[in-house]
Amino acid sequence: MNALLSDWTAEFGLPPFADLKDHDFAPAFDAALAEARENIAAIADSPDTPTFANTIEALELAEGLLDRVSGVFYNLAGADSNDTREALMRDLAPKLSAFSSEVTNNKALFSRIETLWQSRQTLDLTAEQSRVLELYRQMFVRSGANLEGEQAARLTEVKSRLAVLGTQFSQNLLADERDWFMPLTEADLEGLPDFVISAARAAGAEKNQPGPVVTLSRSLIVPFLQFSPRRALRQKAYEAWVARGANGNANDNRAIAAETLALREERAKLLGYQSFADFKLEPEMAKTPEAVRGLLMRVWEPARKKALSDAAILEKMLHADGLSGPLEPWDWRYHSEKRRKAEHDLDEAALKPYLSLNAMLAAQFDCANRLFGLEFHEIEGPFYHPDVRGWEVTRNGIHVAVFLGDYFARGSKRSGAWCSAMRSQKKLGADTRPIVVNVCNFAKGEPCLLSYDDARTLFHEFGHALHQMLSNVTYGFISGTSVARDFVELPSQLYEHWLEVPEVLEKHARHWQTGEPMPADLLKRLLAAGTYDQGFATVEFVASALVDLAFHESPAPADPMQKQAEVLEAIGMPHAIRMRHATPHFAHVFSGDGYSSGYYSYMWSEVMDADAFAAFEETGNAFDPETAKRLETFILSAGGSQPAEALYTQFRGRMPGVEPLLKGRGLLEPV
Repeated sequence: MNALLSDWTAEFGLPPFADLKDHDFAPAFDAALAEARENIAAIADSPDTPTFANTIEALELAEGLLDRVSGVFYNLAGADSNDTREALMRDLAPKLSAFSSEVTNNKALFSRIETLWQSRQTLDLTAEQSRVLELYRQMFVRSGANLEGEQAARLTEVKSRLAVLGTQFSQNLLADERDWFMPLTEADLEGLPDFVISAARAAGAEKNQPGPVVTLSRSLIVPFLQFSPRRALRQKAYEAWVARGANGNANDNRAIAAETLALREERAKLLGYQSFADFKLEPEMAKTPEAVRGLLMRVWEPARKKALSDAAILEKMLHADGLSGPLEPWDWRYHSEKRRKAEHDLDEAALKPYLSLNAMLAAQFDCANRLFGLEFHEIEGPFYHPDVRGWEVTRNGIHVAVFLGDYFARGSKRSGAWCSAMRSQKKLGADTRPIVVNVCNFAKGEPCLLSYDDARTLFHEFGHALHQMLSNVTYGFISGTSVARDFVELPSQLYEHWLEVPEVLEKHARHWQTGEPMPADLLKRLLAAGTYDQGFATVEFVASALVDLAFHESPAPADPMQKQAEVLEAIGMPHAIRMRHATPHFAHVFSGDGYSSGYYSYMWSEVMDADAFAAFEETGNAFDPETAKRLETFILSAGGSQPAEALYTQFRGRMPGVEPLLKGRGLLEPV
């Protein structure tokens, strides 16, 4: 029996994780695609006059089984991959792309949608239905529904090839990350805090090595670069980290990036756009490449100025240590950590015992309770991996969602942190409550101790989870995070602010052994250092966003690495800072279309999140009930039911300027 195709009888409708077999996924996808094709054909070929119910609502329900199987498989493929799942991903990429093209190229189906669109004023639709109709039509048009003949066929080929390339890019990156590690001798552990040593030993055990190792997991390599006094080892680790996807081996992504950019340009021109950036940004808040560049350059200059000033200080520290030559990228974090300790008396090794994973989970749940009345009750598995934990989310005793947390780095998990939904909220057909997953890559330890940046990541992903869990719409098409790309990061980045609220840390930042709260002076120093090293952080981000934009707003470069170098030279990239994501491992941009031409979105959303949190600060209460209710009503529960600008304006009364972002990053010039 194929558990994926059976009724799921587990509590809360959870997938039957214990019964899932890898060999069941391929036949389950075959069955789901066959059912979806049959349902789509019935809608397109119906002799009945098109109505919203028999066309749009029918489309909403047509792929139910496919959504269910995909929701499970792609969560597992990202968080717990293996050879079988990777092979199936490669096989599925063109199949699912072909199915998507079949749907959007179906002339009879598009004719029914177009009929509804042209007569929309007479259909007596609700505001949500009008929005869903608009977005369905937009999706079909942007997918090539108006193209004919050779152009339509070529667009289908292009999209299929792009799906294959995106999958290959991801798998190459995962392979490079999984395969590399650097063994450490006991002498190499000199100067490393206990938490780094513990993480290195755990990583060695995971790699079946006799001793500690450094891997390319961010949660291990970054603290190693911060604390290791051995410059040669830092250089070796750093250069391996930034060379992911560009090692000249079978996992090299440079040719994939070049082909991807060329095909994206072709796709945009087939659809009548001047560039891929013009095509991609049209439905976003930014609308145009010019608007994106304007924001990024407004931030770039003050960030670069601050970074160069910081670099001069760090280089003097390097020379004071008896080392010659310029400050290099593998030196920055080490000397910056020493400077932070000297200037702010802030030692991450002293800080981390107060930021255990369990304590920070309690903090994120407590904030959600105080803001939105949500309650979290831990539930037993089995889930898809022994590391995963689960909670039922309720409000006033009523079920809201299931929340799964998968927090530890492992070789089977792609890097980074993300939020996804195995099942999204909707009301059409039945009141469906979501199953939401947060995935991180923290170094496993007993206990797991987080850096402050790790804790911020935890809150960030939980902000996305709240966007999914509090969704309250009828149609899955606009549920949860189904919003403009440069709006989707608002809830996540906004939620980070509650980690900075002193009363939250006073309550939850407690020593994992003694239970004692973080000392008041340490808490004060931590919050005072909130903008420390923001020149570095902003420069490495904005440089990545500008390269992404340059790739897509002009003709596709034959050599993306040369184009990357030209962009960085033109903006005056500081020598000791690299892009946060160099092209061969820029998964946001090349592992699918998600953030292509859209990496700027984090900063666009930050303009709003700084202003949105100010709405709470203006009341004198970071947990002001009325402001929290507006936030839930107009943003967290609304999904894509209205354009992003309308939703934000209803919450705040206006759109913000860039000054709160610069102030929040400490980049405004003193008056």
